[in-house]
Amino acid sequence: MARLNLLEETRFEKVPVTVYENPQIASKKVADRIAALIKKKQESGEKAVLGLATGATPVQVYEELVRMHKEEGLSFQNVITFNLDEYYPMSPNSKQSYVTFMNENLFDHIDIKKENIHIPDGTLKKEDIAEFCIAYENKIEALGGLDLQVLGIGRTGHIGFNEPGSAPNSGTRLVTLDDLTRRDASRDFGGKENVPTKAITMGIGTIFKAREIILMAWNKKKASIIKKAVEGEIAGEVPATYLQLSDNTEFILDEDAASDLTRFNTPWLVKDCLWNDDLIKKAVIWLSNKVGKPILKLTDEDYNNNGMAQLATEKGPAYNINIHVFNKLQHSITGWPGGKPKADDTQRPERAEPAQKRVLIFSPHPDDDVISMGGTFIRLVDQGHDVHVAYQTSGNTAVWDTDVLRYVEFAMDFNKSLGKDQGKLESIYDEMREFISKKQPNEIDLPEIRDVKGFIRKSEAIAGARYAGLKDRNIHFMALPFYETGKTVKNPVTEEDVKLTMKLLQEVKPHQVFAAGDFADPHGTHLVCFNIVTEALERLRKTEKWAQDTWLWMYRGAWHEFETHEIEMAVPLSPQEVSRKRNAIFQHQSQKDRPVFPGDDAREFWQRAEERNRETAQAYDKLGLANYEAMEAFVKWKF
Repeated sequence: MARLNLLEETRFEKVPVTVYENPQIASKKVADRIAALIKKKQESGEKAVLGLATGATPVQVYEELVRMHKEEGLSFQNVITFNLDEYYPMSPNSKQSYVTFMNENLFDHIDIKKENIHIPDGTLKKEDIAEFCIAYENKIEALGGLDLQVLGIGRTGHIGFNEPGSAPNSGTRLVTLDDLTRRDASRDFGGKENVPTKAITMGIGTIFKAREIILMAWNKKKASIIKKAVEGEIAGEVPATYLQLSDNTEFILDEDAASDLTRFNTPWLVKDCLWNDDLIKKAVIWLSNKVGKPILKLTDEDYNNNGMAQLATEKGPAYNINIHVFNKLQHSITGWPGGKPKADDTQRPERAEPAQKRVLIFSPHPDDDVISMGGTFIRLVDQGHDVHVAYQTSGNTAVWDTDVLRYVEFAMDFNKSLGKDQGKLESIYDEMREFISKKQPNEIDLPEIRDVKGFIRKSEAIAGARYAGLKDRNIHFMALPFYETGKTVKNPVTEEDVKLTMKLLQEVKPHQVFAAGDFADPHGTHLVCFNIVTEALERLRKTEKWAQDTWLWMYRGAWHEFETHEIEMAVPLSPQEVSRKRNAIFQHQSQKDRPVFPGDDAREFWQRAEERNRETAQAYDKLGLANYEAMEAFVKWKF
């Protein structure tokens, strides 16, 4: 019976899928399978032939394999590896090369024989590539093929660098990279313009010949392409869908990457559900959007015709369910984000008392506060709360070099006007110009350049917070140590990061904390900063009464909003408040027009924020609630 139930749940899935709670658990499971294969081959005196991938996804797998080697004696003497791909052209000594990646993450830490490592050569002359690719294929075939191929998946659906349009029988070859693939790699290269346009990749046909294929994907960012790869029709536009034709492929996902699959996203379509309030709210909003009706106009027929008959039968009639969900949504809307004084707060998102709260807004970068919750920030100040803002990092990697020179030139002119000695400043300025003229992509800036970039962002943050109405004494710059590396890849979080955060929390003793709850990218600064905040609060809650009474509200950044069914507090903004928020964002001039790290979205940050807030308001309007100009959304963190 359990097997039949699983088949029913997964009936939309065209390839075996295993889902684990998080990437750590999933990575260990994959590493265990690789280790078991290596040991089995060792026992029979055979070679284990592995196809390996690069990128963020397999890093924890490699970490676990290294741990097994050092702590458990796992030997790689009988292992032969073939990497999927390499950028072209690419020096093996470059920081961005996959040779460097594999050495740093795996090969330098295990006992594999160097002659058993094979990675496509990014230094070849173009006329020699075809011959190299044939030889690469022949080496794999001469060894009897790949025993196990490890894959990640790109947002275009590519496996290896087999971009949309790749043939299912393709072999190792030179390919042109999709623009989205290059944009995703741009941070590693210091800008998309520095990302190679081509790569040498193992073909889909080559991958297919492996006796076992594991495709791994973590985080929400991969959820939409995973749904296409697992549940969509086989199509050249999504090369990973070709894996549906394989009998020896398994997708291994974390819960976030699997979240768009039907069995998780709309489970009522594949099984009987245990209906709690959260699931009912999600299902009714989904139904309202699907049939294009406000919630209060949904009928029993709508429920029955769209896979929700069980809900209508158990909790119906439909109108009772509609009223229940409509009221929950209506109660999430408040013009009093700090709580409405002397009001009945039983149906409100935030407590009425104390009437004037101490509020601490954590901003990962120096502009996240106004971009993500600028309207709420301003309203909290206007309504008399004791608002503090804490900028967790300097954001000094996200400033153009030309801005540095412009600001130093201003300082030189200002000093000159005061009759001050220019010698030292001019000397530093000359060093800066010389360095910048020869600077390589992602090269670490001189300390003086990093300082100026940090000063620029600090002055903008102060201007933005002042515009929101904050007193200078309530503006805090934390400069958390994990960030201050001068590199786009940051250091691991340490005890010092947590202790600095605890110290600030103890100084303010906030009733409310706001923090950036962006979990789409596990390697992003937002998630790292959020985890530091929650760790600090968890520790304080064990010993300090005020911390036990602190509520933590999550906000989202300029790229994505919470789903409507997730929102627990929606703060409506008038046209005038939207304008005030925009002006607060405009104080961050270094991030205006063309920021250093724009992401996929070509719009300016203020445009993204406004359109996102309008879309949230429109989503509520379509469900039959009041039609506001814009809304900022928040979700309460459950300790």
